[in-house]
Amino acid sequence: MPRSAPRPTLVALLLALLLALAACGGPATDDSAGAAASGGGQWPVTVTGDNGDLTLDAQPRTIVSMSATATEMLFAIGAGDQVKAVDSTSNYPEGVPTTDLSAFTPNAEAIAAYGPDLVILSDDMNGIVDALAALEEPTLLLGGAAALDNSYAQLQALGDATGHADEAAGVISDMQDRIKAAVASVPDGVAGMRVYHELDPSYYSAGSSTFIGGIYSLFGLKNIADGAADPAGGYPQLSAEYIVGQAPDLIVLADTVCCDQSAEALTQRPAFDTVPAVQDGRVLAADDDIASRWGPRVADFTEQLADVLQG
Repeated sequence: MPRSAPRPTLVALLLALLLALAACGGPATDDSAGAAASGGGQWPVTVTGDNGDLTLDAQPRTIVSMSATATEMLFAIGAGDQVKAVDSTSNYPEGVPTTDLSAFTPNAEAIAAYGPDLVILSDDMNGIVDALAALEEPTLLLGGAAALDNSYAQLQALGDATGHADEAAGVISDMQDRIKAAVASVPDGVAGMRVYHELDPSYYSAGSSTFIGGIYSLFGLKNIADGAADPAGGYPQLSAEYIVGQAPDLIVLADTVCCDQSAEALTQRPAFDTVPAVQDGRVLAADDDIASRWGPRVADFTEQLADVLQG
């Protein structure tokens, strides 16, 4: 869920996208196969994304990333020098070649102007996959990961596609080790605690069927969003009364950057000072991007979560 617009606008876009993808069997909330690859650094190499197989005859030297998560992955595996342009939401790591290319309203001709030998997308917005195919631009669609295994598969596919298979395997191994250690570090009593994940101050949340919801499941947490009406495919809008009534033991704020939310701000909401998470100081003020992307920094988020649960 890359962020480039004011939150209310973004939430509307997000929900529209989720509903559209759900209607057509897209990857944002369904069990996506992620991505597979063959070749291991030898050329030609074939990788498989949500838009099918892509064969690259040589190592790509000019990559355009239209996915903030893919951008993070590419730089993490050592392919940053090959990335020549990224979309307007790609803001990590520092110094990425951010442009005014829009992931929400992508333009095939504008992307092609960079002369890419590989374009990476996270969504097929406005028929961009077919538009790029018509221009004969090699394109890899890596949709929203449904689970950690999908994230790992996408990292490996990008490693194979860019000639950094070994580095990708190393990043995956590091993520797996850190996440496993974080989960093991929390007390046994954490299992069964109730968690509320806040996407914005109007109480949109994320249930267990989402990627971030799966992280909470690793700790054995009970997600209060699972019991709410869910017309948005894993992202229900709750109410203040519902949240307070569920008495979450942990609150994760994924709206600290967009909307200036904080543990202190929670105490100003009616009745939130009665919530166990607020009373006991178990509030994680997360970076919006880290809490919304399925790239390598999910290990950072998991460690931050463990720190709060330990305290």
